Amino acid sequence: MDDQQAQDLVKELVLRLAPAESGGGGRDAGGALRFAHRLLSSRLAPAVLPDEHAVAEAIKRRLAASGRPDDALAFADLHSKLSARSRPASLWPLLYLLDSLSSHRRGAAAASSCLPNLPTAAPPAAGGKQASRAPGTPAGGVVLVSKDPDNIREIALREYTELVLDETEVSEAALVRDVLYACQGIDGRYVRYDKGSDAYDLPDGVRVPRSTRTLVRKLCEVGWLFRKVRGFISDNVSRLPSHAATEVGTVAQAFCSALQEELSDYYKLLAVLESYSLNPIPTPGSDSGVSGNYLSLRRLVVWLAEPTVRMRLMAVLVDGCRGLRGGGMAGAIHGHAQHGDPMVQDFMGRLLRRVCSPLFEMVRSWVLEGELEDVFGEFFILGQPVKAESLWREGYLIQSDMLPSFISPVLAQRILRTGKSINFLRVCCDDNGWAEAATEAAAYVGTTTSRGGLGYGQIDALEALVVEAAKRIDQRLMDVIHKRYRFKDHCLAIKRYLLLGQGDFVQYLMDVVGPELSEPANRISPFHLAGLLETAIRASDAQYDDRDILDRIKVKMMDHGDGDVGWDVFSLEYDARVPLDTVFIASVMKMYLKIFNFLWKLKRVDHSLTGVWKTMKPNCILSSPFYKEGASIRAQFVSVLRKCQVLFNEMNHFVTNFQYYIMFEVLEVSWARFSEEMDAAKDLDDLLMGHDKYLTSIVEKSLLGERSLGILRNLFALFDIILQFRSHADRWFERIYELQLRGKGKSKTKTKTKETGSWLEGGRKAMIQLAGELFLKMGEDLDSIAKDYTVSLDSFISQLPLQQHVDLKFLLFRLDFTEYYSRVSSNK
Repeated sequence: MDDQQAQDLVKELVLRLAPAESGGGGRDAGGALRFAHRLLSSRLAPAVLPDEHAVAEAIKRRLAASGRPDDALAFADLHSKLSARSRPASLWPLLYLLDSLSSHRRGAAAASSCLPNLPTAAPPAAGGKQASRAPGTPAGGVVLVSKDPDNIREIALREYTELVLDETEVSEAALVRDVLYACQGIDGRYVRYDKGSDAYDLPDGVRVPRSTRTLVRKLCEVGWLFRKVRGFISDNVSRLPSHAATEVGTVAQAFCSALQEELSDYYKLLAVLESYSLNPIPTPGSDSGVSGNYLSLRRLVVWLAEPTVRMRLMAVLVDGCRGLRGGGMAGAIHGHAQHGDPMVQDFMGRLLRRVCSPLFEMVRSWVLEGELEDVFGEFFILGQPVKAESLWREGYLIQSDMLPSFISPVLAQRILRTGKSINFLRVCCDDNGWAEAATEAAAYVGTTTSRGGLGYGQIDALEALVVEAAKRIDQRLMDVIHKRYRFKDHCLAIKRYLLLGQGDFVQYLMDVVGPELSEPANRISPFHLAGLLETAIRASDAQYDDRDILDRIKVKMMDHGDGDVGWDVFSLEYDARVPLDTVFIASVMKMYLKIFNFLWKLKRVDHSLTGVWKTMKPNCILSSPFYKEGASIRAQFVSVLRKCQVLFNEMNHFVTNFQYYIMFEVLEVSWARFSEEMDAAKDLDDLLMGHDKYLTSIVEKSLLGERSLGILRNLFALFDIILQFRSHADRWFERIYELQLRGKGKSKTKTKTKETGSWLEGGRKAMIQLAGELFLKMGEDLDSIAKDYTVSLDSFISQLPLQQHVDLKFLLFRLDFTEYYSRVSSNK
């Protein structure tokens, strides 16, 4: 189609759309045609996407909704035929035009004031006939387009600008200058900081359009944010000279320095913007030779978009870090780094590398040198002044509020232990081998031991360094503890002497100190007992032990009251020196003392029963004169001895089995497990944990725990009854021996016809009468003791199944393997 044909078609379309009214309308039709040519030759385009199918569907829906389904079907058929013929060209422009004309016709009344009226009469078509209107076409019509031509838009824009200037008493250049001042935290001529609203704003008296006022407020947000960030920096910097040690630390200083560096870039941007505001640049559409200000408020929005994001992020960080120090501040900043925006990630990474630099330097110094360079209390490891024996347990602690979130608690514990190991080797063990181990660890992971080797974002490298340093330094510590200070030998010595595992030593000690301990406690000399202890050592195989170990065993007399005897206050203690006193602290030695007192009482009961057996030996009984007397006194004597022997056997059965349980099921089994854990320990914490488990196991299995107080009282009641039996037995047999001596003494002085050792007739009757009374009293006492013993033993055995430790069930089996006590209890 050539240009002439196109012009003819446009002319015919305009004439068809023009209303056919009477009167000459050639002039109006000519104007409408020219207007149409201008529209078609312009560069305006609809503000919609060219979608032919969507427009066709919209037309069909509109026809169907207006009650014209037949027209909708006819339109669909025509559209499909025309599309098949016009391919590959698109019918979208035509459909869009028709749809727009239809919509504009429906809104002609509303739009008639905005568009020129078309002629009411159309010229006759070719052939001299008047062009006919389509059915339903209104008498008048308008053409409405989406945009004006460029020249019309420029005219409208110029008119709008003149209107705005009439309503504004402040030029845009002045507002731009004031906004730039506000961005620097400075009050301008018009834009000032209002303390009441806590914002930069124009005074109410300044007459500007509402849109301009809103835009100024939006632009001044960056100034409000800048004011907050600068105030935070000023507050921290102003406190440095006087209160640096308590309020501002190295991390806070690094944070302020990083913020200041970011503000330096911000200052550079503001300087560039000020230079733009001072240099007028011709703007598009302005008259020739007239220059306008290039930096408008709207252009400022574009320029300050990215700085506003950064400043807003810095303000959020400043608010979140107020009142925080050290690792807590670094953790709070790290929490804002988890962001999906690459710009924010880059900004936060750059900021955190500066902020965390002092923190990572503290970690490096602590892990490789054992130095706690924390003048301001910012590190998550806190050092406390303590004695050497408490250095490991109490000298260094983790401050949870100072632990940054990018360091896990497990890694923090490992960091803590590594530095503690170095300090323990240096202070307690007087060893410097840790330095070589630390250097080897740093070389192994490829990290330098100098400052600045680690930083934020290198958590994997930090963890690798800590793991390797901890492994090598802990290995060094274990070698020193086991080889130089012979930790296992000292633990074995405590087991043999304090836990009475050296049988011959314990027996000799009981024999030599027994008479002395029977005296009142306030009359016993500790020095004399120390001499007796040395005698027991020399008389047993303990004499072959290392002299350093033997010198550590000492006698200790506990606090005593008026009625206490030596047995109640005597104990042994072991002198654990540095660095072993880290393991054997006061609370641990107190537990050992508690176990020793229990075992000492058990050994005393066993020793007492042994003394009873020596008195009641068959040869001693058969040699007694009462055994050779008449049937009556002999029956009494044998009956009492049988009761005594039965009670002794019951007590001996209980004590023997209970002692076996304690010495083997408790002490030996616990020691075997502790030995395995001792050999497998990789660091001092493992060693301490294994030793604590060893002691706890002994305490619980020995009925010394808090949950076994009831059964322990019954056990001590049994011990007291056995000791009471020993005391009564000593008095009984001493009385019998005195009667024998008295009878022998009288026979020697009153007759010489009888053989030595015989009794006179009168003396014999008296002795038999006294012996009968003694045997009767013995029988009554034995019955009373046996009754008390049976009640206490039944109570003790009945409580054993209630104990939670499984090993106590084996004790029950050993004590009642024949189920004798169970049957007796059930019969009751």
